[in-house]
Amino acid sequence: MTRKIVLAYSGGLDTSVLLKWLQQKYDAEVVTVTLDVGQQEDLEPIGEKAENLGAIKHYSIDAKEEFVKNYVFPAIKANALYEGKYPVSTALSRPLIAEKLIEVARKEDADAIAHGCTGKGNDQVRIEVSAKALAPEIEVIAPVREWNMTRDAEIEFAKKNGIPIPVDVDKPYSVDQNLWGRSIECGILEHPDVEPPEEIYEWTVSPEKAPDKPEYVTIRFNNGVPTALNGDEIDPVSLIEALNDVAGKHGVGRIDHIEDRLVGIKSREIYECPAALVIIEAHKDLEKLVLTRHEVSFKHQVDALWSTLVYTGLWMDPLRGDLDAFIEMTQKRVCGEVKIKLYKGGFRIVGRSSPLSLYDLNLATYNIESKFDQASSKGFIELWGLPTRMANALKKTGEKRGV
Repeated sequence: MTRKIVLAYSGGLDTSVLLKWLQQKYDAEVVTVTLDVGQQEDLEPIGEKAENLGAIKHYSIDAKEEFVKNYVFPAIKANALYEGKYPVSTALSRPLIAEKLIEVARKEDADAIAHGCTGKGNDQVRIEVSAKALAPEIEVIAPVREWNMTRDAEIEFAKKNGIPIPVDVDKPYSVDQNLWGRSIECGILEHPDVEPPEEIYEWTVSPEKAPDKPEYVTIRFNNGVPTALNGDEIDPVSLIEALNDVAGKHGVGRIDHIEDRLVGIKSREIYECPAALVIIEAHKDLEKLVLTRHEVSFKHQVDALWSTLVYTGLWMDPLRGDLDAFIEMTQKRVCGEVKIKLYKGGFRIVGRSSPLSLYDLNLATYNIESKFDQASSKGFIELWGLPTRMANALKKTGEKRGV
């Protein structure tokens, strides 16, 4: 009986070779799936290419809105920055890809899905753990881990099997992008001591070439997610796209850091995430205005753990749902507006307001009209410092006794 395999297909050389390889290796019928998560590609020619190479059916799925509402929005609420730097943009899309592969596999009565991830990266874990959590009975095939082809061997295979070879096949960089960010790897970027060449950037201008005049943007949040930009209520996909454009125009959003991959390798990673960085920073600032000190402090720990779970492929783990329950409770009060100043590769929060603000001018002001009773501070200081005074007194007594 002929097998049927559902392949995550990008249209590039790697997945095109995979399509033919799966047909030959497993004597399989291959169904291809391409998701639009905002990578700014025309999906129609990708589908045509898959069918020309022998795919029995191709699915092009516009998943941008679903990606934002079900994946990006939770990441915003969790201030998701893996190791304090990376907005988990690629990581967020992988469980969605796994979900759609499983949906198509069930619809097409396929017994396996396949992806083009390497054995060194994180994406293999993210897709496979998610897929197995959703459908343990469906096999996951990772051809790149099996075939061990060199780039030259891959090109030769393509030539023999009538696979079009892209004109940029020898490009030194590997790029992945979606609405929430763009990652660039390989080539000279693998040398962490070398400054990235300007040619790798597409979403952000060089700070040196950014406008000489700063620009202000205001983001309105409701229940922890952005709902309006500069006073205009727009759909979430358009809001993120617009903010990517305006922040990127000012050179905002470049990330260059050493990252700890799940598989134990340290890697130098370059990202462009203009909207993600601005929105997360604005969201964190608004939280400080409306949440208590104790909530903010504890949420820092929850956010860090949430980001690590998502980065390491555990989107489906029950712990993430547990953390979401706490996060969602806090977000009911995260409503208001945040004003951001963009200038020459940097940005600053310069204003914030909320109808649920815990800031009280009459308490905070140093004017004589303040309703804060300063006399109360004397007793507070006595009690607050009591353990510290006792410990130091005991230390001095012990020193006198030679203890």
